Amino acid sequence: MSRIQANLILLVAAAIWGSTFVVQHVSMDVIGPMSFTSARFFLGFLVVLPLALREWKKKKAVRKEKPFLVVSKKDFFLMGVIGVILFTATIIQQYGIIHTSVTNAGFLTALYVPMVPLLGLIIFRKKPHWITWIAIACSFSGTTLISGVDSSLQLGYGDALVLTSTIFWGLHVLLVGLVASRTSMPLTLASIQFAVSAVIGFIFAIAMETITLEILKSAFWLIAYAGILSVGIAFTLQVVGQAHTQPADAALILSMETVFAAIAGAVVLGERLETNGIIGCALILSAILMVELLPMLIRKRRHYS
Repeated sequence: MSRIQANLILLVAAAIWGSTFVVQHVSMDVIGPMSFTSARFFLGFLVVLPLALREWKKKKAVRKEKPFLVVSKKDFFLMGVIGVILFTATIIQQYGIIHTSVTNAGFLTALYVPMVPLLGLIIFRKKPHWITWIAIACSFSGTTLISGVDSSLQLGYGDALVLTSTIFWGLHVLLVGLVASRTSMPLTLASIQFAVSAVIGFIFAIAMETITLEILKSAFWLIAYAGILSVGIAFTLQVVGQAHTQPADAALILSMETVFAAIAGAVVLGERLETNGIIGCALILSAILMVELLPMLIRKRRHYS
């Protein structure tokens, strides 16, 4: 798969995720966040499982000498960790969406883009380009404008939760890129992370919420959309795409979900941004472009000079 094809796949994933913000927002009127999260990931797991088993079988056939070493213990463990991180990012974001607008949630989630190089520095000791720090400052400024920060400079509760989730989304993008490219088994990674997220969500749902057949029936189409499209298809497309492109490029393409979220919020829920919010969105998108495109343009200029 070429890099352009991988980026197009990631763009499709971003479009699905952007529209899913509306579904996540509306679903909270009929079902608890833990139940919804567990159900959507379980459904996504069922969608990907046949493909993952087929991938595993092909990989096993290639490694005839050591068929049981299709995935190393370290990578298998990392896949499980990625599932825990995915659940953490999703549930924090889900609780945040309850207390903020779809538009705010979509744009605030985009802050994981500057988080990717920052976390890369902390975890992998990979020094980010100097422009990253300026991008982070722009992102924070944009966040304050979108969130309607008051004179005490406090984010709204929902906005703060969504903002916190970006740390885990950034970490998720980094680890998915690492494991998917190293193992060349994106579908196996997808199925394992979905299964782990579904199990964790189910445990918390039993302890914290009321789950009845009537509630599940009421939320069926919402769960189906979020489970089949957002999890089963979009998250799998992310893993497949990231196996053929760089984490930073992937973060840029996936951040387009913020634009799709704003469009979906306007069309379905009638949400509108005020002037400060529009300026904030522009600052965040500028930060995204800054952290991704400027280093590339500088390198090209040096190459041709």
